[in-house]
Amino acid sequence: MAKQAVLFDLDDTLLWDERSVREAFAATCEAAAAVAGVDPEKLEEAVRAEARELYQSFETFPFTQMIGINPFEALWAQFKEGEQDEFRKLERLAPEYRKEAWTRGLKAIGVDDAALGARLAEQFPAERRLRPIVYEETFRVLDALKGKYKLLLLTNGSPDLQKEKLNGVDGLLAYFDHIIISGDFGEGKPSSAIFHHALGKLGVQADEAIMVGDKLTTDIKGANSVGIPSVWINRHGMKADTEIKPTYEIKHLEELFTLLDR
Repeated sequence: MAKQAVLFDLDDTLLWDERSVREAFAATCEAAAAVAGVDPEKLEEAVRAEARELYQSFETFPFTQMIGINPFEALWAQFKEGEQDEFRKLERLAPEYRKEAWTRGLKAIGVDDAALGARLAEQFPAERRLRPIVYEETFRVLDALKGKYKLLLLTNGSPDLQKEKLNGVDGLLAYFDHIIISGDFGEGKPSSAIFHHALGKLGVQADEAIMVGDKLTTDIKGANSVGIPSVWINRHGMKADTEIKPTYEIKHLEELFTLLDR
């Protein structure tokens, strides 16, 4: 069946979110090193561990898992949008969560300084917002597809944060006929419901579309569940040590052209 639509994931598919987060951590931890003489790499490791543990302790954790909001996004998200009550809880929790994650991280490597923790908790969001990084091929691929296919962005996350990421990259929004954010929809990938919703928005059948994403457990699993051919963008040559099998596997987004021409 000839393809009429391409569904894209956002983070680490079109946007290089992992790099943005890594660089924001590095800049923030270097600032801590200048003040307190800590090892920046050890601080980053400690803060990441403390953030995960703290995040999982909140009553909102099952909701954030279902919507697809990870603990490092919560280190800079504001959670001002979203209709569910859990978003209001997250909005209240977030400032203290950020401060506590950094303060505990410092303490884990021998620095008991709540004031510095609070400073770093504010610096990290600022550093992350300075880094809306896209992959070098993102716009070339979208330019080539726009007008030939219906394009839909299907992303997990908090509505305000995902919109902020999109608005942070000039021109990106204009490529998409539809944008679906899990926090707006009420369920996240891999729920089959959000994929059916996407097909309905596009007005196509499952075999007339293709889903491109970097995560087997969300993008690929969800697409497979409703019969959409799935494309795993595996830039780092990871082993697929799971029962979830993509229809196709690529290392670079421009390999999509060959698949779509078949």
